[in-house]
Amino acid sequence: MDLRNLPYYVPNSNPFMELKDIIKESALPFLPAKTLMRFRAVCQDWRHKISFPFFHHYQSLHCRSISALFCQTSQNPPVFIPIDIPKSCGVPDPSLSFLPEPVVIRSSSHGVLCCQGRNGDRPYYLCNPVTQQWKILPQPTADHGDDPKLVLIFEPSLLNFKPEYNLICAFHCADFDETGFEIYSSKNNAWNVSGEFCFGVERDKLRSGIHINSVAYWPVKSGGILSFDLKKDRSIYLESFMDYNGCILGTFGGRLCKVFIFDNAMYVKVLINIHTNTMSYDDIPWDEDYPYEMWTRRPVLDSDDTDMPLDDLTKVVAVTRYTVVVKRRNRFYSYDFQRQRSKRIRSPPAESPYVICVPYVNSLVSF
Repeated sequence: MDLRNLPYYVPNSNPFMELKDIIKESALPFLPAKTLMRFRAVCQDWRHKISFPFFHHYQSLHCRSISALFCQTSQNPPVFIPIDIPKSCGVPDPSLSFLPEPVVIRSSSHGVLCCQGRNGDRPYYLCNPVTQQWKILPQPTADHGDDPKLVLIFEPSLLNFKPEYNLICAFHCADFDETGFEIYSSKNNAWNVSGEFCFGVERDKLRSGIHINSVAYWPVKSGGILSFDLKKDRSIYLESFMDYNGCILGTFGGRLCKVFIFDNAMYVKVLINIHTNTMSYDDIPWDEDYPYEMWTRRPVLDSDDTDMPLDDLTKVVAVTRYTVVVKRRNRFYSYDFQRQRSKRIRSPPAESPYVICVPYVNSLVSF
């Protein structure tokens, strides 16, 4: 058979590649950063391959699953808690002592951490805990408060070889008693206050936010969700009942979701129609086939279906893809909805409760 007659024939491809070359080209980009750092010792060829900046970029495109949490008490340095693969996923310095001062972890995105210093002007830092690369950000112009509501947005793109980061802070504008947005851009290495404001949402009632497709979302304690679209420079307040105080936002199957625990069961609701939020009650065509619902209920996990605790002391701390991580006191558990399997996550003992739990991706992304 002449291979050239096949529709997927590539003239320069080599059908007789050795196994070591297949692994190097096709498997390495999908491995976590800690494993890759160790694999540099395999041979000189692998060391050169893994150390190449383009490989860092390529690995960040493929390694996107959350593999661990960075957790922190109110006074102590952060600790690293692996979720799925503790032997191959880690960082050389989980306390982030390579930074010039003690820090508080504020946000994370695809392997990049945003931290805030505890001393002086309390500057922001961006860092990669695996490579220990870091940079200090210029001081913002707005007052972000003692507990800044930050969302770090880093979305690796095949067409954008140089990584670009954006840090969005929802701050209180005292002049008009409203919520404003200040954005740091790594492209310009500068902060810029958006001309967009959101009325009726108090910044102090915002919880930790997430991002999906360049849109930042913050749950509001009193109910609802505040969103800011980075590309459109536009904010929207979603009239969404957050169900219960422990409700958090995450991603489920690539969509925005909210997860909460009530009456010994875990509920997952996925956003399916954001436009319903802009319609009045009288405008909604109440037809069976019309998708007027903003949220759809997905899996419901009952306490009878798992040995994972789902009581009033259990708090959801992370939601990604199809995995949910919960914390009961300082013990962590994960549940995989696809495999329908729960597990206890090993974590170091802590003298006081973890008040910060930030999901982390083990990536080689560089600045």
